[in-house]
Amino acid sequence: MARLRDVVFDCHHPASLARFWASVLDGYEVAPYDEEELERLRSLGFSGPEEDPSVLVEAASGPRLFFNRVSESKVVKNRVHLDLTGDNVERLVSLGARVLASPEDGLVVLADPEGNEFCLVTPPPSP
Repeated sequence: MARLRDVVFDCHHPASLARFWASVLDGYEVAPYDEEELERLRSLGFSGPEEDPSVLVEAASGPRLFFNRVSESKVVKNRVHLDLTGDNVERLVSLGARVLASPEDGLVVLADPEGNEFCLVTPPPSP
């Protein structure tokens, strides 16, 4: 049996997109940089975490999120996206998301700051 380990996002600026998703998801945070990692970045010609071409976001449980720098822009709809629950649209927008559509009650389609679509699903109220 396989288990999900990582969800990987291609993006233009990994550090800022990593911060967005760490703020959106409960219990997730950008992995800290120790001196060894900072030295590795400097040896590759990067001045620090803001220029890191591959930023990790992790939680105590659940898959890790990796944000990898790519040069090409997103062109079409994602083939895979995340569905979130337990949040509100206003908070997500305040963090940098954009509302794209609300095709039905309880479903809002949003985009992160780099245009990656994701959904906010609100369960129907209990009877």
